[in-house]
Amino acid sequence: MTDGPDDDAALMLRVQQGDLSAFEGLVEKYRQPVFNFIQRTLRDADETEDVAQQVFVQVWKAAPRYRVASRFSTWLFTIARNLCLNELRRRARHPAESLDAPIETSDGALERDHADAEVHGVADQVLLAELTHKVDEALRDLPESQRSAILLVREKNLPYEEIAQILQVSVSATKSLIHRGRETLKRRLKAYLHSGAWTSESDSTETFRPPRF
Repeated sequence: MTDGPDDDAALMLRVQQGDLSAFEGLVEKYRQPVFNFIQRTLRDADETEDVAQQVFVQVWKAAPRYRVASRFSTWLFTIARNLCLNELRRRARHPAESLDAPIETSDGALERDHADAEVHGVADQVLLAELTHKVDEALRDLPESQRSAILLVREKNLPYEEIAQILQVSVSATKSLIHRGRETLKRRLKAYLHSGAWTSESDSTETFRPPRF
């Protein structure tokens, strides 16, 4: 992400004037990254759909009050994270409603996560599904701030400065959260990383590549 003019903020200012096409452009650009962030946070397909819709409803409703105080993506993912936190708090108050919620992954999110995976045969598909499940489990068990930091740096490749604003912490704290989270994931997934089932992105000879974290 560059440090140049924020074209998305300019689009949002057009939304402020009632420009529906500008709003649709922002939704089209950010729908999948927002969906992926929410899905990895909540791990429930139905809730993900609902919260993702709420994000863009809030964007539209907040348009009259919008001010260019930061990059649009920072503002947008702050809304997404706050709505996720609200849902997690609701679950904490009503645990019986969400105990052991199944992991449901939409076709779109799964396709994006593994867009470069070349799956050959049933055995490969089973292994890929297992890896995805293990990554989801490992992410779920991270502290919320570490999980959010890793997901934010993964989606849209947000810079540390933006992630720090979204998480409301310093840049150094953001770097620490990402480092600790990645180290925890590597420990949790060590068996897969060392088995040869996952390869580095530079190695095109293997079938599987891990989701980046």
